[in-house]
Amino acid sequence: MEEAKEEAPAAAKEDEPKAEEAVAEEPVKEEAKPEEPKTEAPAEVAAAEEAKDEAPAPEEPKTKAPAPEEPKTEAPAPEEPAKEEPKAEAAAEAVAEEPKAEAATEETKPAEPEPEEKTVVVAEEEATKTVEAIEETVAAATAVEPEAESALAQVAEPKEELIWGVPLVGDDERTDTVLLKFLRAREFKVKEALAMLKSAVLWRKRFGIDEVLGADLGLPELENVVFYRGADREGHPVCYNVYGEFQDKELYEKAFGDEEKRERFLKWRIQLLERGIREQLDFSPSGICSMVQVTDLKNSPPMLGKHRAVTRQALALLQDNYPEFVAKKVFINVPWWYLAANKVMSPFLTQRTKSKIVFCSPGKSAETLFRYIAPEQVPVQFGGLYKEDDTEFSTSDAVTELTVKPSSKETIEIPATENSTVVWELRVLGWEVSYGAEFTPDAEGGYTVIVQKTRKVPAHEEPIMKGSFKVTEPGKVVLAVNNPASTKKKLLYRFKVKSTAESAAA
Repeated sequence: MEEAKEEAPAAAKEDEPKAEEAVAEEPVKEEAKPEEPKTEAPAEVAAAEEAKDEAPAPEEPKTKAPAPEEPKTEAPAPEEPAKEEPKAEAAAEAVAEEPKAEAATEETKPAEPEPEEKTVVVAEEEATKTVEAIEETVAAATAVEPEAESALAQVAEPKEELIWGVPLVGDDERTDTVLLKFLRAREFKVKEALAMLKSAVLWRKRFGIDEVLGADLGLPELENVVFYRGADREGHPVCYNVYGEFQDKELYEKAFGDEEKRERFLKWRIQLLERGIREQLDFSPSGICSMVQVTDLKNSPPMLGKHRAVTRQALALLQDNYPEFVAKKVFINVPWWYLAANKVMSPFLTQRTKSKIVFCSPGKSAETLFRYIAPEQVPVQFGGLYKEDDTEFSTSDAVTELTVKPSSKETIEIPATENSTVVWELRVLGWEVSYGAEFTPDAEGGYTVIVQKTRKVPAHEEPIMKGSFKVTEPGKVVLAVNNPASTKKKLLYRFKVKSTAESAAA
């Protein structure tokens, strides 16, 4: 027994180099498979046979006791797994010795490797995979390097993208104003605003905005259908849409007669809007960058006509590609059924949209417009005093508004100096009142001069009453309006007092 004990340590010492070789050669826990050959199997079998001959089986754990400590000295081994050539050689040897490994495994099953051995194997495999992944990444990066260079070249010299004449990228102070429109339209949701902006840019290219801007679409007859006129009380330009003009059947057919004509009408409408934006809006931080839209529904064509499709298409394009360009949308002369339809649709509109839309019936249209637009800026056909061919007054001459109460009389006194000329114009919405003008001198005992005899003015007569009087002595011109009706009336007037020399020059 003593000799056996002495031989056991000796055998253990002899086994230490072999165990080291086994650890270095990555022992495998599972049985060798044809798909994954292992080169360490013969070494394990040899070590097992030597241990069997030199020491009894019960004493085998003692001979293996030092094994757990040995991997500690071999721990740095996983740091050197990146060498691919030895691995390839080991794989070749494994293929050559595969039959031996299978036979040895069937004869005897070696002891399971210790946890430390598993750690070494896993670490080596992970390290190998990491290196391979890095190599693949480097290879991929090298492969796309030419593409990256071309991309960098494009970034270095980007093509300037303009929208309404404003660059989308750069230091232009107007850029922020344009981008803010898209953000507001999408309630400051950045991703949605960016998607809307991209869509608008792509649509402008497809539609050919630059070509449409300079095109002669040959529709001068439509100049009274949509036009810009004046500004509102806050300085926004005003665009009028008068669909009642399409009562003219010839004009209607010219605009909507067939698909080609409807397509041309759509281009004309977009062209008009684009020109208005570029000519009348200012995208600087303190500028006016939106407009007021006034839509007159009086005598407008029925909703189911040929124009329906193109009208809806135009509306969709304006909503999708022209965000925050409407400061106020005023519908005038609205029929009752349109008001009813609006009440049905109202719950589906956002509060921001509702705050911009105003509907008014025929009897309230002019007064509603005056809330947002001064009377001197409103065209005559909509209740104001603006005329294109007016030689006496312009939009810079302010209009005074008065309310004539039911069954009452209102007088307007215009002081005048000697050798001057008084010029005035007056309008009562809906008329059906009595109107007259006279001159009263300041001197006592002077005679009153009848300038315009008092008479009743019907509603269908000339909407504006104009008059002038040359003054030879100091005095005043008195305009009198008598309202016999039971409803109040809106009175508008303005005047000028010019010297005789100015009058002669004019």
